[in-house]
Amino acid sequence: MKPLTDHQSFQFKIEGMSCASCVLRIEKALLATDGVTSATVNFATETGKVEIGANTTQDTIFAAIKNAGYEAFAMVDASPAKTANLGGSSFVLSGLLTIPLMLPMVGEWFGFSWSVPIGLQLILASIVQFYFGFRFYRGAYAALKARSGNMDSLVALGTSAAYGLSIYNILIGHAGHLYFESSAVIITLVILGKWMEARAKNQTTNAIRTLQDLRPENANLLENGIEKIVSANTLQIGNTILVKAGERVAADGVILAGNGFIDEALITGESLPVEKQIGDKVIGGSINIDGLLTVKVTSSNAESTLAKIIQLVESAQAKKSPLQKLADRISAVFVPVVLVIALVTLLTWGFVTGDWTQAIISAVAVLVIACPCALGLATPTAIMVGTGLAAKRGILIKDAEILESTEHVDVVAFDKTGTLTEGKPRVEQIDAFVGEEKQLLGYLKGLQQGSEHPLAKALLDYANKEFVTAERFELIHTLPGLGMRGQLEEGNYWFGNKRLMLNVGIEASLIEDYSEKFAIKGNTLSWVARQIKPNTIELCGLAQFQDTLKSCAIEAVSRLHELGIQTCLLTGDTQDSADIIAAKLGIDFVRAEVMPEHKADVVSQFQSEGKKVAMVGDGINDTPALATANVGVAMGAGTDVAMQTAGITLMQSDPLKVVEAIAIAKKTQRKIRQNLFWAFIYNVVGIPLAALGLLNPMVAGAIMAASSVSVVLNALLLRLNASH
Repeated sequence: MKPLTDHQSFQFKIEGMSCASCVLRIEKALLATDGVTSATVNFATETGKVEIGANTTQDTIFAAIKNAGYEAFAMVDASPAKTANLGGSSFVLSGLLTIPLMLPMVGEWFGFSWSVPIGLQLILASIVQFYFGFRFYRGAYAALKARSGNMDSLVALGTSAAYGLSIYNILIGHAGHLYFESSAVIITLVILGKWMEARAKNQTTNAIRTLQDLRPENANLLENGIEKIVSANTLQIGNTILVKAGERVAADGVILAGNGFIDEALITGESLPVEKQIGDKVIGGSINIDGLLTVKVTSSNAESTLAKIIQLVESAQAKKSPLQKLADRISAVFVPVVLVIALVTLLTWGFVTGDWTQAIISAVAVLVIACPCALGLATPTAIMVGTGLAAKRGILIKDAEILESTEHVDVVAFDKTGTLTEGKPRVEQIDAFVGEEKQLLGYLKGLQQGSEHPLAKALLDYANKEFVTAERFELIHTLPGLGMRGQLEEGNYWFGNKRLMLNVGIEASLIEDYSEKFAIKGNTLSWVARQIKPNTIELCGLAQFQDTLKSCAIEAVSRLHELGIQTCLLTGDTQDSADIIAAKLGIDFVRAEVMPEHKADVVSQFQSEGKKVAMVGDGINDTPALATANVGVAMGAGTDVAMQTAGITLMQSDPLKVVEAIAIAKKTQRKIRQNLFWAFIYNVVGIPLAALGLLNPMVAGAIMAASSVSVVLNALLLRLNASH
């Protein structure tokens, strides 16, 4: 196989892991392989991910895993039903063979003397022990070769001791003291636990499978006016496709003809269908409710919005949180410690009481109640459910560390335009201090020609409606974070914010007078100055822009306050305008007249005060602040750069989604702590009880099987209470 490209990462499936102690063993084997720079193994998803150098092949990686005692293979479409059915069949067959072995014990409970011939007991127990229990011997042997232990080691050793004690008693003539039922019941219960665990883990990956199912198989390609059905994977940028009513959109694109309502619920979390018309973007995987759409493809399948979402969710679920890393380290020493405790239990009971049969039974109970699985599943299952739930609601969380950081946010800083407002400003008023309004508007229209800034678009729309002719400037310069400068024969014109006016020499007192007069409504003010003499600049007008506040902005701020989180408005607007907007929303802090490159400084200032900051923005000028914040939150309607920088991406430009993201993070972290608590309690309480002889090995086996299942089921409860 050809080497993978330099510094590429790739993911693969792993078979044979029985508990969390396997994780560090595989990671250690991978990190010892030449060319591997990082390795992460996820017990819950049974996947691994490596970063490798140029000369490392996939075969090398798989060989390293095989040498560690496991099997690796390329990622393919999972078939969880098949795995679940195999586990279920093993449990049923093993259970049928185990029931006769339990008859004597059950008969005693009800006062009956039921007996099963010793020969039949031996045959049934041997089939369960060495056929259905072979998986545990295989796993234990692999661990032994790697000079370590795992859950298979504990089960194999414990059940072999019970089975071996029964054989010994038969040989010495004590056939009345057989423990075949213990070894068989333990194996059957562990198989049941693993089967239930697999089914429950399956539910945690539903989010990714649901997203993958959104990918349509076929598309209606339109070439030279002829429609033909092709595989959606073959679509290329620039292709034209037809999307009929009831069909899924085959690829990201722009509508060329037609209109209708599109259901984007499973991609953006938007519950209501969105009306689309010519020029609007559509997302591959969304459903065309009605109408016939002609769509121009704008991205390949691999680079589509849906593909990026799936990649983000998979990445989030593959990475480890600090708590998970701690649990993995504990799991690595767990099995050796349990083996030592079991040995001490055996020797203590044997030498102190002289009852070696009870000594073996107590040691077996110690071995089979110990459950490293619960520790390994506690964190990743909760993260998988939490990030999956968030994805279904249009909230993409980059990784587990971001999830943990989000829980501790103290301050949420909002950019204004497009975040708290609709991002579609309109000109409310043009005021000319010198000359006529239409003449001033002509200069402004000339200055803004070709600009993509939202204020420029609003100004051009207004000028066009007023049928104003644009003034032709000889030269136009964009002044980042300030505005525009245009050059005419008679002098220069400037159009921009307060800082620009001060830079060109307009008196601050004059700006303040006008600001107090015009900023009452919280409008954005942009000023116009002109050069009337070589060294003389005069203020000749201003434009007032109004951007509607989002209907949910007030509720979002209010709900953040209910969570004990402070809010900040971070904007380049004038202080007066920003104060009015902040008062309407109930925002705690206002940082106005902030240059784009200085937004990150404001975030850093909050952090220097010991606060954990989430920055919410949607533009390129928000990128430094998003990167500086403890948690960067990019609105989905924003730029790709902002989305790549942020730890959380919201597919809708809805401030309430910020609240929802924080709520999901808090509930997920709470589940992680609950799971770790129960995983530790099972072992901290169960192992001493078993060592003291207070637990029958069969009861111990049942508890061990139930522990990992309960941890996964507790994580799944996130789905039920996330909305409460």
